[in-house]
Amino acid sequence: MTRPIVIALLAAWPWLAPGATHAADVAAGQAEFNKCKICHTVEAGGHSTVGPNLHGMIGRKAGTAGNFAYSEAMKNSGIVWDDAALEKYLRDPKELVPGGKMAFPGIKDDKQIADLLAYLHQATQ
Repeated sequence: MTRPIVIALLAAWPWLAPGATHAADVAAGQAEFNKCKICHTVEAGGHSTVGPNLHGMIGRKAGTAGNFAYSEAMKNSGIVWDDAALEKYLRDPKELVPGGKMAFPGIKDDKQIADLLAYLHQATQ
């Protein structure tokens, strides 16, 4: 390859590499959480409303937090909330937990999911 082509390819690399173009943005994730806070809270000791309080959820077995009436489907799902499970659930809740209560249609955009996960890691600890 000639030098100009190599330089052009190196300059374009961030746009050619899938998933490598953007780092997760906590502030954007907090804005994305506005869709969620209609039903969920994240602060320690926060109340459960239409959905459960999410504080401490990462690493916890699904359907086990107190003070919320989970569906049998969620309680029996066997899911432990990690990034992979959360990504699948946020993308399509009904696909991951058929018979679950969550009415949210899901988030299809990878960047929005990554941002929301970054926010949840910070806000729910």
